[in-house]
Amino acid sequence: MPSKEKNGKTYEVDDEGFLLDSDAWDEDWVALIADEEEIEEMTDDHWTALRKLRAHQAERGLPPRVRDMTLVTGFKMKYIYEMFPSGPGKGACKMAGLPKPEGCA
Repeated sequence: MPSKEKNGKTYEVDDEGFLLDSDAWDEDWVALIADEEEIEEMTDDHWTALRKLRAHQAERGLPPRVRDMTLVTGFKMKYIYEMFPSGPGKGACKMAGLPKPEGCA
C-alpha cells in the first residue's frame, strides 16, 4: 500500500495520494500536501475551506461534489483554484484528508 511521510509520521494513501484514514488527518498532513501543491503560505481562508470540507464529510459521510464546493466553502470557484492549484478535488479535498469527490477527474 502506498504511503507518504512527514515529520516521522507515515500516512497510508490510495494510488492517487488521497489519505485512506481521515482520522489520521493533522497539521503535518496539511503541510505535506501544501508542499506538493507548492502553496507557500496557508492562509485563514485555506483553513476555513478545509474545516468546512471536513464538516461536510462528517455530516454527510462523503466529500462534497466538485460542483458543490462553492456552496460548502462559501468561496467562488476561481478563488478555490487560486488557493488550491490542482483544484477543489485533487487539492482541497486531498489536503482536507477526504476521499476523491464525485465528479473529480
